[in-house]
Amino acid sequence: MNDKTSGLTYSSSGVDIDAGNRLVDLIKPMVRATARAGADAEIGGFGGLFDLKAAGFKDPILVAATDGVGTKVKIAIETGIHGGIGIDLVAMSVNDLVVQGAEPLFFLDYFACGELDPEATASIVAGVAEGCRESGCALIGGETAEMPGLYKDGDYDLAGFAVGAAERGSLLPHGDIAAGDAVIGLASSGVHSNGFSLVRKIVEKSGIGFGAPAPFAPVMTLGGALLTPTRLYVKSCLRAIRETGAVKGLAHITGGGFTDNIPRVLPKHLGVKIDLPRVPVLPVFKWLAAEGGVAELELLRTFNCGIGMIAIVRPDAVSAVIDIFAEAGETVVQLGEVVTASGDERVAYDGHLDLAL
Repeated sequence: MNDKTSGLTYSSSGVDIDAGNRLVDLIKPMVRATARAGADAEIGGFGGLFDLKAAGFKDPILVAATDGVGTKVKIAIETGIHGGIGIDLVAMSVNDLVVQGAEPLFFLDYFACGELDPEATASIVAGVAEGCRESGCALIGGETAEMPGLYKDGDYDLAGFAVGAAERGSLLPHGDIAAGDAVIGLASSGVHSNGFSLVRKIVEKSGIGFGAPAPFAPVMTLGGALLTPTRLYVKSCLRAIRETGAVKGLAHITGGGFTDNIPRVLPKHLGVKIDLPRVPVLPVFKWLAAEGGVAELELLRTFNCGIGMIAIVRPDAVSAVIDIFAEAGETVVQLGEVVTASGDERVAYDGHLDLAL
């Protein structure tokens, strides 16, 4: 073979295979820590395996979800705070699985960048692994793509893919959702992972740097506060579903807020009435509303406003469901009830959000 030492190499084009191998070595222990019944969480093969029978399923329906974290990654890149973004990635998919009554089984991630930094990328994967452990799903594979010329140095994006399962006949929402059912909400941890294009525009307008103290949480930097990871609702929701049998539907409050997400789990002829003064509006949303001059209805259609998950519950079991959620560590609020829809209006609001700073 003619070895032309002056020829081009993959490395000279900007792709460092050795850096990729270092990353794999760094993340293997993190991945192994997500092992569960059905998966050993070993990486390095051409595909990940999962044994449904070993996981205890008899007649399962598979449920799949995929998502990213949007322009929240821009704040992570600008601040150098990367760990929580991996939790966000997992949460955005597994929270979508549990609203269908499915138990998350395994997760795969995709990470793309201009130049691979093994240590920074390992901190992201550490967050992914933490999110998987907290959700009870195994991280069984992923892909790291170094693409110079497509991404600037320092920039990256990521996507996640989750698969769960539920026994046949147990999927949500139930077909018996009816007027009079209760609507309860589980508190969010912050902005979660949607609406960040508006968040970043408001921050730019404010003139406050991400390294400055957050006006709504002075003990934290603005960047750190905005990067608070998305809350994982999997274990609490599965427990409420299984122990009470009274949860008829769940809605993950992401992009579209209350207005667009709650109707997704309701029959066409039904809507909900929400008592807005009961919503525990977090300080970050009060600041965003004031600094950006964001109207109340726009807030309700863009952000979670303090409620990250909605449950539709049989009215005679509200106390039991609330008790289970509270025991599982959730802050729970009864927000309203299911009603007959009035025309195209599926979500009706009573009163106003408490936006006083």
